[in-house]
Amino acid sequence: MGKRVLIVGGVAGGMSAATRARRLAEDAEIVVFERGPHVSFANCGLPYYLGGEITDRNKLLVQTPERLMAAFNIDVRARAEVVAIDRAARQVEVRNLATGMSSYERYDALVLSTGAAPIVPRVPGAERPGHFILRSLDDMDAIDAWVRERGAEKAVVVGGGFIGLEVAEQFHRRGLQVSVVERNPQVLKPFDPELAAHLHAELRKRGVALHLNNGLARFDAPAAGEDAGASVVVLANGARLAADVVILGLGVRPESKLARDAGLDLGTTGGIKVDAHLRTSDPNIFAVGDTIEVTHAVTGKPALIPLGGPANRQGRTAADNIFGIGTKYPGTLGTASVRVFDLTAAVTGANEALLTAVGIAFEAVHLHPNSHAGYYPGAKPLALKVLFAPDTGKLLGAQVVGADGVDKRIDVLATALRAGMTVDDIADLELSYAPPFGSAKDPVNLAGMAAQNVRAGRVAVIQWDEIARLDRSHTLVLDVRETKEREGGTIPGSVHIPLGDLRARLDELPRDMEIVAHCATGQRSYNACRVLMQNGFRCRNLAGSFKTWKAAQDGAQ
Repeated sequence: MGKRVLIVGGVAGGMSAATRARRLAEDAEIVVFERGPHVSFANCGLPYYLGGEITDRNKLLVQTPERLMAAFNIDVRARAEVVAIDRAARQVEVRNLATGMSSYERYDALVLSTGAAPIVPRVPGAERPGHFILRSLDDMDAIDAWVRERGAEKAVVVGGGFIGLEVAEQFHRRGLQVSVVERNPQVLKPFDPELAAHLHAELRKRGVALHLNNGLARFDAPAAGEDAGASVVVLANGARLAADVVILGLGVRPESKLARDAGLDLGTTGGIKVDAHLRTSDPNIFAVGDTIEVTHAVTGKPALIPLGGPANRQGRTAADNIFGIGTKYPGTLGTASVRVFDLTAAVTGANEALLTAVGIAFEAVHLHPNSHAGYYPGAKPLALKVLFAPDTGKLLGAQVVGADGVDKRIDVLATALRAGMTVDDIADLELSYAPPFGSAKDPVNLAGMAAQNVRAGRVAVIQWDEIARLDRSHTLVLDVRETKEREGGTIPGSVHIPLGDLRARLDELPRDMEIVAHCATGQRSYNACRVLMQNGFRCRNLAGSFKTWKAAQDGAQ
């Protein structure tokens, strides 16, 4: 008989480990313990069932215990919770949640895939009925039933992360009035604020009320005149939001108690500490998924990055190492995307806040290229940001927001980031081109070229948030757009000379001041800087120009 492999927890990491283990070792005995009723389901699809985009609940069930036994000879035990690990005896205590009885199971190798638990705020009234988290099919069913049976009309989503925004979108689709509460100044912390600003605008355009920079204080029972089927959500500034249903989307924390109680090492983040082979401090125990502390693939620092894709690959890696293959997990980039009505937002690698926090030097370029050739119908503008090391040009991170072609660009950039590419490399990538799908110079190529210009000193850039701190006695802001474009707004105090007139009007510009040039997106102002610099002026180009600056101003409202 081969190895006896026990896996605690199913879904992404656990089931990936189990099926990979079976493919590697037909003689292994593989047992999966799942405390919930469903061992393998599409948890990322839960919000879309609530909104009615997914209509068949059964499609969310990826595998059942019966199918797993038939296809893989894996013994799956649902409603079975592992409550203790005896490392010396190499056994676990398992409680049958239906009967309350306990049993003991021996292992040669143990995989912990216990996941992460939603954060529930410790504020008065949090336990009131009509408040939900969304983690499981049971949670989804309970929310759906509450909304239907109570005729809910007003929803408050507490937390502007990925799940929070997906639920907000889907409740809106269902016809509810939706408010999103976020204690930070922006939604989606992995994004920099000027990118998140585009999502703020889209949410507000759809009628979603955003309460940013305003945390949760408590949940009250409705007072006289307050029509709330669940609670009145009271914010830090005293605002009172009546809610018929409340969704708590405040993030998750690793479920590492089982490991901690067994004496396994935890990392500084609270996740289970593992090595590159996903082995814990006990050589016979592995851990995968949202419960572990990973190494951020850009910063090299410990991080918690709860995502389904990495969890699946970690499960495979753990199984490889149980059976002697010696695969290493390379760290997590945090590549993720989310749809918010007509926009898609996607991110990979590190953002400015993370790079600043860990002391990594960076430069950033902003672009607003079209998703495909502008002359072909349906082209949509993208907001694209690329961060890179100023000395080596190595990619550090990227963010994209737009209505079309976002996933394509972030996947190329995530691949380049994993490969250790530089901005020179992405400038020269050979990407497919046809008018309905792209441009001869793809947005990824253009980002590399813009970064090359910065590194080569052909232009210096200034970021949108630096404009407010400029000393205007020594700096002139030059708008090189056409006159009609200024009707849509201007940077206060800017001087206007259209690019086509610039060469003839150079004598109107002071040579003893630095000039910050901008256009709509940055391309014309780059050309303006090249004219000015070759005529003896000091010039910096506003990265992303007016579009980025304006989005950031509007998004902060």
